[in-house]
Amino acid sequence: MSILEQFLPAFLEEVVGDRFGRYSKYIIQDRAIPDVRDGLKPVQRRILYAMYDSGNTPDKPYRKSAKTVGDVMGNYHPHGDASIYEGMVRMAQPWKMGHVLIDGHGNWGSLDDDPAAAMRYTEARLSPIAMELLRDIDKRTVQFKDNFDNTTKEPVVLPSRYPNLLVNGVSGISSGFATEIPPHNLREVIDACIAIMQNPDTTLEELMAIVKGPDFPTGGLIMGGDGIREAYSTGKGRIYIRAKTDIEELRGGKRQIVITEIPYQVVKSRLVTAMENIRLEKKVEGIAEVRDESGREGLRIVVELKKDADANGILAYLLKKTDLQVTYNFNMVAIVNKTPRQLGLKEMLSAYIDHQKEVVTYRSQYELEKAEDRAHVLEGLVKALNLLDDVIATIKASKNRQDAQNNLVANFGFTERQADAILTLQLYRLTNLEIVTLEKELKDVKKKIDYLNGILKSEKKLLGVIRDELQEIRDKYGIDRRSEIQSEVEELKVNLEVIVNSEDVLVTLSQDGYIKRTSMLSFTRSGGEWLGGGVKEGDTVRHLFEVNTLDNLLLFTRKGQYFLLPVHQIPEFKWKETGTALVNVVPLPKDDAIVSVVPVKDFNVPGRSLLFFTKRGQVKRTELAEYATTRSIAITACKVADGDEVVRVLPSDNTQHVLLVTKNGMAIRFAENEVNAMGRAAGGVRGIQLKENDEVVAAELVDDEGELLVLSDLGFGKRTLLVDYPVQGRGGKGIATFEFKEGKRVRPNGTALAGAYRCKEASELVVLTASGQQHTVWTEKAPIEERKSVGRSLVPLEKGDAVIALFPLAGGGHQS
Repeated sequence: MSILEQFLPAFLEEVVGDRFGRYSKYIIQDRAIPDVRDGLKPVQRRILYAMYDSGNTPDKPYRKSAKTVGDVMGNYHPHGDASIYEGMVRMAQPWKMGHVLIDGHGNWGSLDDDPAAAMRYTEARLSPIAMELLRDIDKRTVQFKDNFDNTTKEPVVLPSRYPNLLVNGVSGISSGFATEIPPHNLREVIDACIAIMQNPDTTLEELMAIVKGPDFPTGGLIMGGDGIREAYSTGKGRIYIRAKTDIEELRGGKRQIVITEIPYQVVKSRLVTAMENIRLEKKVEGIAEVRDESGREGLRIVVELKKDADANGILAYLLKKTDLQVTYNFNMVAIVNKTPRQLGLKEMLSAYIDHQKEVVTYRSQYELEKAEDRAHVLEGLVKALNLLDDVIATIKASKNRQDAQNNLVANFGFTERQADAILTLQLYRLTNLEIVTLEKELKDVKKKIDYLNGILKSEKKLLGVIRDELQEIRDKYGIDRRSEIQSEVEELKVNLEVIVNSEDVLVTLSQDGYIKRTSMLSFTRSGGEWLGGGVKEGDTVRHLFEVNTLDNLLLFTRKGQYFLLPVHQIPEFKWKETGTALVNVVPLPKDDAIVSVVPVKDFNVPGRSLLFFTKRGQVKRTELAEYATTRSIAITACKVADGDEVVRVLPSDNTQHVLLVTKNGMAIRFAENEVNAMGRAAGGVRGIQLKENDEVVAAELVDDEGELLVLSDLGFGKRTLLVDYPVQGRGGKGIATFEFKEGKRVRPNGTALAGAYRCKEASELVVLTASGQQHTVWTEKAPIEERKSVGRSLVPLEKGDAVIALFPLAGGGHQS
């Protein structure tokens, strides 16, 4: 048979599945997830046991860490020395552990995430509280198993005489499971254990009156009572941890924010750097300096503010934008009977109490065996001393030790164990005082046997022992709570005034799409001329606004999208400079264009809405509040049908009339309130019924004051009083607003209207032509005529040229 024929076919899926399954089982059970009973991962348990076994205890001098790591690696943990030392370092860091398990000497790292010195430099020994984890381990309290090479034994779990899982917390990631259990207050956790032992039906609410929440070694403010309750009930929940801050007054009206506690697991140096970057990048106005003044006195970070800066506003910004406030997600997973389980608070404590019952039971059985053996020996000794002369005579008559032992058993009814003890008895023990001492010891041992039997026969006594021992640990090691708990989560609202310096500015957007923000100072220094607005040749300013840096602009596009652009985000230029292309500020697609710009101070002004007008005659009204957003990408402003596009967007208060003008010279006027408010993504209703090949070219909000100026594609125009436009119902065909001249011998006045404009007072209009020419027209030059009239030439056009757009001159008395 060839070698190839000895191989069996295997499916890759099965092989990989089997191998990964075994790997996962190992990672979950033996590496990343702690045992519910002692709250330790295997590497931690092995480090503590190795130190205990080699006598590296708190009452002895410190010992090199490298020796401990070597012992752990050689005897119990066949992995890299780095991972063992990392586990050791964590157990020695007081900002990570509620109570450190290793008493370190040397450089063991810092809150700034500085690494510990190499293991050859540092020294360590067990901390006093770590001895409570190991207490009674020599009394058969826990199971031992063979180590990896069967040369020695290691404990499966430690006796853990206090609930270490909750007291010190744990964090770990394995395959398919992760765990995140925060540290808690030792006193609170022990009191909760005692409460459950006294009444197994204790409710979660009653437990939460004792264990109020986590207690982080770094202190801080914990917010979220509901998150804590959910975590203690299900094992999963979210809380917020906020730094402890204070605002101090300085001389000269200055103030500073002082941080004395930071959230758990936040690296101090990175936090300080993040705050310093906010100052350097001027994301907030008002920070003068950020200093780390931490030292022997404890943690202290100072954020010095400029005079008259809004301290509370800046603090709110820092809490929101840096790790001064973080979210903490509970994920309380532990190994229960070799299986990972998500546990609530009561389940964890109950599992711990069950473990302690086992520990104390096994210890009592061990001590009972020792006591019974001692009592048996003492009974023999007391009996021998009462028959001392006979016993001595028997021993003297014996040939050798073995013969003496046999004779004592045969003549007096001693057991071999008792006979052996009699033979090893020292002569001074024959004094009267020693006889009394032996009798007293026998009496005490019998009392101890009764006491131990009582514990083993009565669960009440057993629980009493556990309770007393827990109280002893609580009184010896208990510390005051370090983290403050607040049940309500404070919402962080950052006022824009904190981030942006309030300033009145000018914003311009040109016909070719160049945008800029200019300070009033630059405008004044440039001569204060509206026409000197700095545009390229052939371009013109289409929109101009006097706004504040705290305001927003809504930019509406032809395709029914919009962008919200905060004024302070528009790049600043001098008045005579061109500005920057709009596409550098908002992601406007190449096939789209801006049709209207609406400045907004406050989105929540009641009664304010936006009116949308499309080429196909649709009209839509939506509440302004629906356009508030924090997104900087294009958002749907209005649903636009195929072949249609938005021609104008106007802010409205629902009190005026809408006047639509079409290319073919039709117009309709109807009450604005005929258009009901709709959702942001709605398509609107019909405003005017259009004939084939007709489209809306202008839309205005009007009342009875002023006139409507219309302009044809050949530059003919006229004004008509608005009172001459009767109010009609929405959606009709409208009425004629211009008469086109036809005939061979008549000078044509145009074939279509290019635009319309509502005149309230004399103003200057910009007229753009197809050939790229620009003309300005005074509205007063257009004659006032009837609706259906032919107008007169207002714009001199070259042959073949045509008007394509009409809008007010920026600064010329009207803002688009």
